[in-house]
Amino acid sequence: MKKSQLALAVLAALSLGTAAHAQTNVQVYGLIDAGVEYLNHANADGDSVVKVISGGKNTSRWGFKGSEDLGGGLKAIFGLEGGILMDTGAADGALFKRQAYVGLDGKFGRAVIGRSFTTVYDFVIKYDPMGFAPNYSWATSGAATGPSKYGMTTAFDNLIKYSGTTGEFSYGASIGLGEQPNNSNDSRKYAVAGAWNHAGLGLMAAFEQVNSNLVAATGRRDEARVFHLGANYKTGNFSYFAAMRGYKQEQGRANAADVRADTYWAGVVDTIGKVTLTGAVYHVNVKNVAANQDADPTMLVVRGMYALSKRTDLYLSAAHVKGKHEQLVGLSRDDAGFGTSQTGVTAGIQHRF
Repeated sequence: MKKSQLALAVLAALSLGTAAHAQTNVQVYGLIDAGVEYLNHANADGDSVVKVISGGKNTSRWGFKGSEDLGGGLKAIFGLEGGILMDTGAADGALFKRQAYVGLDGKFGRAVIGRSFTTVYDFVIKYDPMGFAPNYSWATSGAATGPSKYGMTTAFDNLIKYSGTTGEFSYGASIGLGEQPNNSNDSRKYAVAGAWNHAGLGLMAAFEQVNSNLVAATGRRDEARVFHLGANYKTGNFSYFAAMRGYKQEQGRANAADVRADTYWAGVVDTIGKVTLTGAVYHVNVKNVAANQDADPTMLVVRGMYALSKRTDLYLSAAHVKGKHEQLVGLSRDDAGFGTSQTGVTAGIQHRF
């Protein structure tokens, strides 16, 4: 009896909520991506491994997003999005670690507050031939010599973000407040980007700066500055991509060398009916280290994708990375490297709802 009463109460609450918010559009959505990967040089002994992975093509996620028409072309908007680890079923971080924001959308553009992807990420992802694949793409990060090394920040906490368009131009800016009472610049993050698109040609430029906290002994802080330049062009079945990232981190600690590296990538995508073929190359030019310690890795990637439907795809990806000067490198943006080269092959399925 108690269970029945609870169920009726929940249904009543949902009915009332639906009636009270008749003008609100709420969507439940997600992307489920899992595959099987073969990887060599997977440990210090040089052994290979076969494993189930989550997000071979795109990171698995689920969420809610919605809007309310406020009249006069103005809408209230919100988004809540969390990551999923398909190999274990666990949450990928906090419940809504990917996005948790609320804001307004209108003729002036869009402004949101909370946690969301940075302006730089929003723009740069469109210039990655792999569409930012967690596996086998360095558009947001470098080789596996360290998590996201020589990369950019994909999302900001404590974010305020604006985006807009004017004709063929799109632009945006975001700031992540450091929220440090002693110094407003401590832990503060900035991002700005713009793009122009005309007759299949796209051009992009972006910049971000990420501060750490002030080091009392030196009166300085770590400051990472990252800029991107990119171009893409679509003609017929083919899309072409070329982009680069310049990364520099000034160290706040005494006698600590700055970290510098440039990342370049290019690729082509050919779509014929239900089949999409992608080829790409990524290269990191490591700087400000001894000549015999720069890995300068290069990664070659190919991927074939077959659309079973508008929402379900099968894909097969293969990649190979090789570094210089006996430095350790790897394919993944997050896993440590155990050899001077690595090869991976992933077969997976992706479904969007």
